[in-house]
Amino acid sequence: VVGESGAGKSTLRRDLIERINREGLNIRVIQPYVLAMGDTERKGTPLKALNIVEAILADIAPLERMRQSHEARFRQVHTALRESSRSGNKHVLIVEEAHAMPVATIKALKRFVELEDGFQRLLSIVLIGQSELGAKLSEQNAEVREVVQRCEIVNLPPLADVADYLKFKFKQLDVPLQKIINDDGLQALTEKLQPPAPRGHETRSLLYPLAVHNLLAAAMNLAAEHGAPVVDGGIIKEV
Repeated sequence: VVGESGAGKSTLRRDLIERINREGLNIRVIQPYVLAMGDTERKGTPLKALNIVEAILADIAPLERMRQSHEARFRQVHTALRESSRSGNKHVLIVEEAHAMPVATIKALKRFVELEDGFQRLLSIVLIGQSELGAKLSEQNAEVREVVQRCEIVNLPPLADVADYLKFKFKQLDVPLQKIINDDGLQALTEKLQPPAPRGHETRSLLYPLAVHNLLAAAMNLAAEHGAPVVDGGIIKEV
């Protein structure tokens, strides 16, 4: 899952986990910690294949003592996943901030996907990251070609209709959108986050949920300061 900052990637992850819990699905979610992760030592702490092994064992077989050698640990992971699968569980590894994963770790993911019990795959993988992840998973990148061929890449686009989106959000509070922002304000908000591109240039949109929320919240505060009944185009332009 590839998207700009604020496109809703983390919301999708939370929604997936909430759905698994709400429906009582036998899916074990494994999430390695990615705090301060970087794709090189200079940029942060790289997430390595061995860290993924440790995360899987911590979630699937927390009472087992981790083996010492790399070979034994990988064998231990395969055994733990196989036994859990035979008990009726499915497993998904979710890595956020995956754009910061080292290429070597991305290449190693193929080995994790290939963990099987007969014809039964034992582990699914979801990578969530910003646009740099899309570049790393390009078919033109020979280093990760084997991984890319096994991926389905989903790009989160900008909001197609800001008005419909905001109507949905305020409906959760039983507040009509026209009590918050008028049509002139919606037009100004859209133009501010998606300005017209010069001829021959591609339009770059920032109409992602987080940017819309931040701009509208600032406009609502400014409207309150001015005593304005609703957010209009003039207030949006002042923000």
